[in-house]
Amino acid sequence: MKYAYFPGCSVHHSTAKEYETSCLAVSKILGIELEEIPGWNCCGSIDAVYAYDPTASLALAGRNLLLAEKISSNIVTLCSACFFTLSRARRMLQNDVSLREQVQKMYNVPVSGEGVKVRHFLDILVNDVGYSEIAKHVKVPLRDLKVASYYGCLIVRPPGLGSFDDPEHPKSLEQMVVNLGAQSIDLPDKTRCCGASLFITHEEAMVEMTRRILGNAKAAGANCIVTVCPLCQFNLDAKQTDVEAHVGSKFGIPVLFSTQLMGLAFGLSPRELGLNKNFVPLHSMLLNAGEQVVEVVVAHK
Repeated sequence: MKYAYFPGCSVHHSTAKEYETSCLAVSKILGIELEEIPGWNCCGSIDAVYAYDPTASLALAGRNLLLAEKISSNIVTLCSACFFTLSRARRMLQNDVSLREQVQKMYNVPVSGEGVKVRHFLDILVNDVGYSEIAKHVKVPLRDLKVASYYGCLIVRPPGLGSFDDPEHPKSLEQMVVNLGAQSIDLPDKTRCCGASLFITHEEAMVEMTRRILGNAKAAGANCIVTVCPLCQFNLDAKQTDVEAHVGSKFGIPVLFSTQLMGLAFGLSPRELGLNKNFVPLHSMLLNAGEQVVEVVVAHK
């Protein structure tokens, strides 16, 4: 299975490098071929670019789509924000010829929205690889590990924009968790916004939004949270101590990328999965976890 791989800025160059590291590690085991798009640029950014200059945002996204067509009919990204931005741009460029011509004229950049489908890596895992195939590669069943799945708001909404799961009640992550041998913990807030985009402009709102997610995960008995969005992971993980300081409560919940959790079940070492870059220590996952999980996670300490 070969796909045009769009890394995106945060995954390739910034705060979520461990997401890419773990993705490439599990892809090798599952036989997923990700060919990085040569010369890719920023996706066009949800707010930062689009709010300032929508045409420029479409030009950035459209150029990436055009480059991806040369590799595969599927462009795959790990980032939920990139997934949303590229999906939206594709639909706009595909459905509005005059808009496409305007973008090309203003920026002298050939763009496209026709020959490639935008897909999130989670979609590839559950629909192209499949749960049963994933389960075949599990060497360390994560027995007794209680995992809360968190999607965030961009991978499932708006409906019809490349979404592959129910926008209100998605289940793909929970099913994957079960196939890795872990126990899936229901998180009512799994599609609520974590407030990541607000931590500069409205920190109080971000703190409350994040506190709710972390608090409910802890109250439900989760040993960890698993997510597929680099912005959400950064907010829930790196900003967790800041939120604790604001609200006066201790959460201590590790927040892993789905590919990191999968890699642990596949028997890969924590360092191979970039777990040394996570902020919240993983030792709290050991609480009530099975012996095999303990053996793997202890290597991270």
